Amino acid sequence: MATNLQPRSENDRQIYDAEQFKRFNPRTALDMVGQVPGFTIDTGDTDERGLGQADENVLINGQRISGKNIDAFIALRRISADSVVRIEIVDGATLSISGLSGQVLNLVTKVDENKGISGNFRWRPQWRRAGNNWFAGDASITGPLGKGEFTLSIENDAFRNGVDGPEQVIDRFGNLLFERDEIARVRGDRPKFSAAYASTSDAGSVFNLNASYGLNHFTESVDTLRTQSGQPDIFEFYSSREREWNAEISGDYEFALGGGRLKLVGLQRLEHSPFNNFFGQTFTDGITPANGSQFDQTVDEGESVVRAEYNWKTGGGTDWGISLEGAYNFLENEGSFSSFANPVVTPLGNTKVTEYRGELIGSYGRPLSEQLTLQATLGGEYSKISQSGARGQTRSFIRPKGSVSLSWKPQDDLDVSLKLERKVGQLNFFDFVESVDVANNANNAGNPGLVPPQTWRAELEATQKLGPWGSMTVNIYGEKITDIVDSIPITATTEARGNLPKATRYGVSLTSSILFDSIGWTGAKLDIQGEVRKSSVRDPLLGNFRRTNDDKIFTYEISLRHDIPNSDWAWGGGAEDFRFSNFLRLDQINNFKTGAPYTWIFVEHKDVLGLTVKADLGNLLGRSENFTRTVYGQLLGQPGDASRGFIPGRRDGPIGFIEDRSRDFGLIYRITVSGSF
Repeated sequence: MATNLQPRSENDRQIYDAEQFKRFNPRTALDMVGQVPGFTIDTGDTDERGLGQADENVLINGQRISGKNIDAFIALRRISADSVVRIEIVDGATLSISGLSGQVLNLVTKVDENKGISGNFRWRPQWRRAGNNWFAGDASITGPLGKGEFTLSIENDAFRNGVDGPEQVIDRFGNLLFERDEIARVRGDRPKFSAAYASTSDAGSVFNLNASYGLNHFTESVDTLRTQSGQPDIFEFYSSREREWNAEISGDYEFALGGGRLKLVGLQRLEHSPFNNFFGQTFTDGITPANGSQFDQTVDEGESVVRAEYNWKTGGGTDWGISLEGAYNFLENEGSFSSFANPVVTPLGNTKVTEYRGELIGSYGRPLSEQLTLQATLGGEYSKISQSGARGQTRSFIRPKGSVSLSWKPQDDLDVSLKLERKVGQLNFFDFVESVDVANNANNAGNPGLVPPQTWRAELEATQKLGPWGSMTVNIYGEKITDIVDSIPITATTEARGNLPKATRYGVSLTSSILFDSIGWTGAKLDIQGEVRKSSVRDPLLGNFRRTNDDKIFTYEISLRHDIPNSDWAWGGGAEDFRFSNFLRLDQINNFKTGAPYTWIFVEHKDVLGLTVKADLGNLLGRSENFTRTVYGQLLGQPGDASRGFIPGRRDGPIGFIEDRSRDFGLIYRITVSGSF
C-alpha cells in the first residue's frame, strides 16, 4: 500500500513525516521535497543585493541557507534522505525570520554521531542529435565531525545542446533576399567542488561554513551555408567561448547575547571570466576576400559582504530584530575589437565599476489574534557607485526599504498571506560597459548614468488544503517599478542599457498537486504549475505602451507520476511551455517562440542492484525553436545584388530586412542513475 501524503497539523504547521515518502525510495532530501503536494521551491530573487533579508522559501532546521553560490536545490541534494526527520510547511510571516511570507518549507534533520560517513551520487547521461553528454552528475559525502557535520561534494552541471534548420531573409516587401542552412551547437561543463561544515554547541550556538570552487567552460558555434539565387554560396561561422573560474567562501555564527540572539555573517566571492566572440564569412566566388570580426573581453568580478542580525522577543509573543549589512562589489572589464578589414586591435570598454553599500533594517512581528499575525520591516540603504574612465562618474543614493506582511489562518485547511514591499534592485554592472555583438552587428554603448530600479510590490497568496485530494496555492501580485532598466538612445546612432521612468507588472500563479488515492488510483499524483503575467512600459523611441523587454507572458508545467503499489516501479510524463515578450533594441525587434510544448515520458525502477534507475524520453511532439529578427534601416542596390549595402535605422523608420528561422533538435534520451551509501 502506498504511503498517504496527507499532512498532520501541529502548531499551525503542516507536518510530513519522513516515512510518508518511502514509496518514492528517495535518496536525498531534494527527492522528498519534490514530492510535497502543492509546494514548489522558489530560490527567491537571484539578483538580490548582498545577503539581504530571507526570500528563499526553504529553511533547514529553521535556518536560512548560507551563501549565494548555494541555493535550496544544491543544499537539499547534499542531504541524505536517511537524515530527514520531517518536513514542515508554515506561513513565513509567522516565523521570526524577517522577509519571509507565504508558504515556507522547513526541513528538519538529525545528526547521528555514531552513524559514520554516508553519501549520495547521481549520474545523468543524455543522448540527442546534437551530441552525447556523459559527464553530468553529482556526488556528496556527509559525516559527523565533533558537535557538527561536514559535507564534501562535487558536481558537474554539464550540457550538450544543439539545433539545426533553415532561415529565410526577406525584405520589407516579402521578397526573398537569401537563405541560410544553420547548424548550432552549444556545450558546457560546470564542475564545482564544495565543502561545508555545520555544528550546534551544547549552549545552542549555531555555526555554518561553506566554500566552493568551480569552473564554467562554455562553447557555442553556428555553421551556416548561405545561398542566394544566381549568386555564389557563402560559408558563415560564428563562435563564442568562455573559460571562467569562480570561488566563494561564506560563514555565519549565531549565539545567545543578552535577551536575544546575534547572528554574524560574512561572504567573499570572486570570478574571472575571459570571453571571445568571432564571426566570419568565406566566399566561394574565388574573388571576394574573406571577412570577419572578433570581440574579446576579460571580466573580473567580486563581492564582499558582512552582516549582523540581532533578534529578541518581548511579551505577547512579539519578535523584534535589527540587521546591519555592508557590501563592496566590483566589475573590472578589459575588451578589444578587431576585424579582417582593420586587424589593429582596438581597446573597447576598459573600465572598472565599484559599489559600496550599507543597509540598516529593523523588524517587528507579533500575533494580532489566534488567526492573524503581523510582520513589518523598515529601513534603508546607502550606496555609492563609481566608474573609471573618461566617461566615468561617482554617484550616491539613499533608498528607503521595507515591508508589511499579514498571515491569516481562518480555518485549519486555509492559509492566506498579504505582503506589501518596497525593494531596491541590483544593477547589472555589464550594462556600464561597452560591448559588441559580432554575429548581429549590434553594439551597446556603456552607460555610466545607470541607477538601481526600485519596486513597490503587493502580493496575495492563499493555500487551500484539499484533504485527501492534495493542495492548491494561488498567488496574485502587482508591481510598480521606477527607473526600470531597458534599451535607451545615447546618441542619434548609438544605444545602451538605461533607466526608463516607470513600469507596471502584475500576474497570477498557480501551484497544485492532485492525489488520486481517493478514487482508487493509488500512488498517482498530478502536479500543476502555471503563471500568466502582464506588464507595461512606455517605449522610449515610439512613445507607445508595450510589455517590458523579454518579460514573461506565461509558463506552465503539468506532470503525472504513478508509483505502482507493492512494486519498485513508477512511470509518468508531462508537458511544459512558455512564452516571453519581444526583446527590443532601438534598431530591431527579436521574437522567440516554441513550436510546440516540450513533452516527456519516463519509467523508473527503484531497486536495480540497489540503485534507482530512471529512463526519460523527451520532445515527443517535436518542439522547434522559432526566431524572428526584424531589423530597421535601408537596403541599398537592387534585389539579387550580392553587394547590396545596408544603412542602419531605428524602429520608427522603414524595415530593412527580416530574418525568420526555425530550428529542430529531435528526441532527447536520458538515463538517471542514483544511489546512496
